[in-house]
Amino acid sequence: MYTSIIIIGLFIVLGIILLNGKGSFLIAGFNTLPKEEKEKYDTVSLCKFMGKMMFALAFSMSLWVLGEALDITALFISGLILFIGIILFSVIYSNTGNRFKKK
Repeated sequence: MYTSIIIIGLFIVLGIILLNGKGSFLIAGFNTLPKEEKEKYDTVSLCKFMGKMMFALAFSMSLWVLGEALDITALFISGLILFIGIILFSVIYSNTGNRFKKK
């Protein structure tokens, strides 16, 4: 349980960094692009989106901890479903369309 709380805190800290438009090197896939490709993307809006996703993931993980602490399985299951849904949404949203490409 303490490990989960530490991970939630880490997600919140990373969310704050990303929400400020910094930390694009933390985004997997984006950090491996060549410099010419990175310049085609709006890194600030991409970072802000990923920061919001980090906060959403931290919230869903807090449901895990709360469910474990209160011994309520429904909280854990709802947090897990929410976590998987957020991951699927963020992958699909960020990779479809040209949402984060500069115009």
